[in-house]
Amino acid sequence: MLTNDNVRTHCMGPSTSSSSQSDATGGSIISVTIGATVPTGFEHTAAEEVKEKIGVDARISKDRGRIYFPITTDKLYQVHLLRSVDNLFVVVEEYDHYQFKESKEETLTELQQLASKLPWTDTLEVWKLNRTLKKKKGHRKGGNAAKVKPNSDASDAVAADAEQHELPQVSSTAEDQTTVESVPDLETCEQDSQEAAPEAKVIKFRVTCNRAGDKHSFSSNEAARDFGGAVQEFFQWKADMTKFDIEVLLNIHNEEVVIGIALTEESLHRRNISHFGPTTLRSTLCYGMLRLCKPQESDIILDPMCGTGAIPLEGAIEFNSSFYIAGDNNDMAVNRTVNNICHFQKRRADKGSPSGLPIDTVRWDLCSLPIRTSSVDIIITDMPFGKRMGSKKKNWDLYPSCLREMARVCRPSSGKAVLLTQDKKCFSKAISRMGGLWRKLHTVWVNVGGLHAGVYLLKRTAAVFGQTPEDVHESRGMVEMQGDKKDDQEVS
Repeated sequence: MLTNDNVRTHCMGPSTSSSSQSDATGGSIISVTIGATVPTGFEHTAAEEVKEKIGVDARISKDRGRIYFPITTDKLYQVHLLRSVDNLFVVVEEYDHYQFKESKEETLTELQQLASKLPWTDTLEVWKLNRTLKKKKGHRKGGNAAKVKPNSDASDAVAADAEQHELPQVSSTAEDQTTVESVPDLETCEQDSQEAAPEAKVIKFRVTCNRAGDKHSFSSNEAARDFGGAVQEFFQWKADMTKFDIEVLLNIHNEEVVIGIALTEESLHRRNISHFGPTTLRSTLCYGMLRLCKPQESDIILDPMCGTGAIPLEGAIEFNSSFYIAGDNNDMAVNRTVNNICHFQKRRADKGSPSGLPIDTVRWDLCSLPIRTSSVDIIITDMPFGKRMGSKKKNWDLYPSCLREMARVCRPSSGKAVLLTQDKKCFSKAISRMGGLWRKLHTVWVNVGGLHAGVYLLKRTAAVFGQTPEDVHESRGMVEMQGDKKDDQEVS
């Protein structure tokens, strides 16, 4: 049973002080809580951005990769301008300690009963306002609307009408998983609905369940199916897995339960890149890495392994008082970067905005950069993991070589590096060998395509390049002969 102690209400009606105010659409201003999915590990970074740009404090969820913050509907458009968030939803209700029944049948029955007890009114008003804002801005087409973080053990299920729309299940170690299909834009949905029922507009919906935890007696499919069926009965909406107007979210993390309505049709990280490569980073992850190194005005920022240019492009857009140099040793990568920059500049020009970006692109040899010694302020890059790009065997020679060359071009004492890699053992070994040139300040653990990776913040020491033992490159054979057991331990 639910008690007053374990429920946190986030959907408040119009307050007396704001009832006379009106938002962009002429309606009353409503206070609600917004939930956002963010790259795991960068929750604090996202909370800082919310405080900086919207002026409110964000709460970091127990479930990694989510934050929550209060807003009033007159500031709803600002939420879509955040650079660190992937997906947005408005919270209908949140339970900190939901007491699930022991039996599956009782739990699912309680979820069905819950649907009619929730305070839907304000959140549906926010959904309508959000749709109006999106129409003004222009819709995104297609994309994946799943609000699932790649690192979560949670499964993703979509359900509404149990008889007609039950999806196939794929068993995993703890839970059931199904794939969420692409979402068309709302205008298409409205058009289809109007053609089907010209007399009365029937709202189409689906329920997406994201569940994490091993103490539940039910699967995500079952929870979404039964809860969705109750929502359908309560609102008399029509269930539709693909051409839906509303996506209801049922997020369950151990005892924490959050019910929400999605405000994004596809992840907001799909914003800069048009020419993708095999390891293109999400723009939201790039933003988190950039904030970690705090770019300052007139900084020279270098990405020596730029791939598709996701990092320098995000930096040139958001931190445009610095100058960015993007380079790679692969012709295709350099071409993709140039194409992405040109495509973004054209989009800006079409909208009548200034199209120039403080960024340049070069083809080079990573271990022999055509850059002056001690001339770069920040180095930020996605290093090869040795899986989809390169190999772990090659990394043993590549990592020390590139760290050495990065130390040469980076300014002593003040220079910084933010490096992303999943090859933690090799990176730890390389850093220990370059200890006279680099000092590790901080590590953020992130999830990149299901791989547990580290974002390492390094500080350039005051040592003059050319005067330390680390300037001499050692082969892998020499490293193995040293047999330093401490260096073999992975960073925990």
